[in-house]
Amino acid sequence: MTHRPVPLDEYPVHQVPLSMRYVATGDRNAYDRCIFHVFDHGGQALLIAGLGVYPNQGVVDAYATLRAGDRMHAVRASDALGEDRMKLAVGPLRIEVREPLRTLRLVCEPDPAEPDGLSFDLVWEAAFPALWEPHHVARTGDRLTLEGRRFVQAGAPSGTVRAGGTEYRVDPGGWTGTRDRSWGVRPIPGEQPGRAAEEHRTEGFHWVWCPIRFRDRFVMVVLQEDPDGYRTLGDAVLVHPDGSGRADQQLGWPYVDIAYAPGTRDPRSAVIHLSDAARKQLEIHAEILIGSPLAVGAGYPPAQGWQHGTWQGRGWSERRVYDLADPADLGLAGYGVTDHAARFTLDSEVGHGIFEHGSFGRHDPSGFADFAAVAP
Repeated sequence: MTHRPVPLDEYPVHQVPLSMRYVATGDRNAYDRCIFHVFDHGGQALLIAGLGVYPNQGVVDAYATLRAGDRMHAVRASDALGEDRMKLAVGPLRIEVREPLRTLRLVCEPDPAEPDGLSFDLVWEAAFPALWEPHHVARTGDRLTLEGRRFVQAGAPSGTVRAGGTEYRVDPGGWTGTRDRSWGVRPIPGEQPGRAAEEHRTEGFHWVWCPIRFRDRFVMVVLQEDPDGYRTLGDAVLVHPDGSGRADQQLGWPYVDIAYAPGTRDPRSAVIHLSDAARKQLEIHAEILIGSPLAVGAGYPPAQGWQHGTWQGRGWSERRVYDLADPADLGLAGYGVTDHAARFTLDSEVGHGIFEHGSFGRHDPSGFADFAAVAP
């Protein structure tokens, strides 16, 4: 088979002497994807949407979920990866990059057969410059199993979301948007893990990821810890708006104290401890508004059914409504990551953002001894 140049080859963006059709690794787990969060400040609705490309699997897929109350509306679509990587669309879902790093449009077309199903048409405007997150690397034994590069950004969304007979008018005054772009290598279902996975079983995982938008500043906090509390990833940065002339500020070594609902690992509030360049101690207080488990509807592990990067055939899509009060619909969501819309307070100023959290298995600093442990 002769592989001809693809449209992206017209642009001077090459990093290696290959067509942009190819990635510079043969790893089956190569990926390139995004996630968006759009939520109201009252905690009534949380929309999460994303699209991913898996070049060595030949797959493109996308999803959107809307949580309102205990109901979650989900749309998923998957297809064969085509030649035009600048066409970010699959099934009823698409992303239009109107101005890179500044303005994007998010669309989920309605399904005529399901008039009460999820649909939306949103414009996402950047409110702050995009910020690099730390280079993220993980190994299973000696094998590299995750290497990701990401940037994060806060924005102002506007437009309309419809689901379940309700129309939400999204405006920057009452809604916040965040987004994350990442690419690299990340496990896809179907892996043959071999001896390394057998002899290096996961004891536990503890993760906090918080993009927070305040009126005139954006704060990003991320941390990952091993079961004994050893920090494998940690960063906290404050970003000022474009044109301010002010440099990004590092906010020290972040620590997060989480108050969980009794008998669970569901966060209800948290305090993020930071420090500025003068070593002044700062505290950001987080109040959880509404949460959406990524293992329900959004295809993140350990999702039941469809997961990202898996071949579903050409032109596949499905819609589903979940009852998050039903344990059967929740499945193993507690062993995955949950994205919570939250209200944050810093220096008496209120902001809004995402408190993404996953804690399962052993985590000594939190007092969790094993996978069955929960907060008292």
